[in-house]
Amino acid sequence: MTFKRTIFAGGLVLAVFAALHGAVRRAHAEGPPKRIVSFNLCSDQLLLALADPGQIAGLSPYAVNPLLSVMTEQAAGFPRLDWDAESIVTLAPDLVLVGPSRRPTRAMLDAMGIRVAEVDLVSNLADAQRQAREIGALVGHPERGEALARDLAQAEVRLAAAAIKPPRTALVIQREGYREGPASLVSNMLSVAGLQPPARASSGGGFMSAEQGGFVSLEHLLTDGPDVLVFQDPPRAAQDQGALFITHPALLARYGADRRIDLPERYTVCGGPSLLQGLDYLTKAIGTLRK
Repeated sequence: MTFKRTIFAGGLVLAVFAALHGAVRRAHAEGPPKRIVSFNLCSDQLLLALADPGQIAGLSPYAVNPLLSVMTEQAAGFPRLDWDAESIVTLAPDLVLVGPSRRPTRAMLDAMGIRVAEVDLVSNLADAQRQAREIGALVGHPERGEALARDLAQAEVRLAAAAIKPPRTALVIQREGYREGPASLVSNMLSVAGLQPPARASSGGGFMSAEQGGFVSLEHLLTDGPDVLVFQDPPRAAQDQGALFITHPALLARYGADRRIDLPERYTVCGGPSLLQGLDYLTKAIGTLRK
């Protein structure tokens, strides 16, 4: 009986998919998309900033997480997806925005004839401006994409005007001593602010050479660390080994308020609205380094 019920349920799901697939194809016409679904944190925020509310059919589960998104209030009124392609299909979208890691989801949607666009992670400010223009055009509002790109450029100018001169060395440190590499959005932001990564040390110096990041020892930071440390969402108590690194009394003593910046990670993951807020946040934060 259970087996028969499973077969029936599977057939019903396939029938629903087929019906929705036909509806999607009939709705897929020239012109701006009318039912857009986002399956990605970055596209959530871009969609909320650039599309009409009536165009948004659903957002990712991350959309209302305040640790990750700066658009949680705007996202609150929209349907949110589960972590599967089925939850997308039932919304009958004519455009789905996905991140670069959702290959199986994209393959399934492609097979059903649903239009899919990939929203890449950006690693520099120029790419963020380009992405704003591209997504604005994709959702049928190129003027909004241009305006967001212009706002990002202006925020970059404000940060550059406030930059530390001469530049100081800085590292972005996370739990357990993980540090961001130079090929990241946050490193690009810091570079504009006059905060440069230290020259790579020789073997044993504590820094890994990977462009995307690596680990640095507590001993190295205490004896030969950079001028400034940038902490992303640092824990306030040593509840585990990862937090112990960040909250170590010796590290906090060496890097006081005039040698550290606390930069929330939500400002450094995506382009768009989060980056815009992050650039202005960093402009204010580097002022403490001059005191």
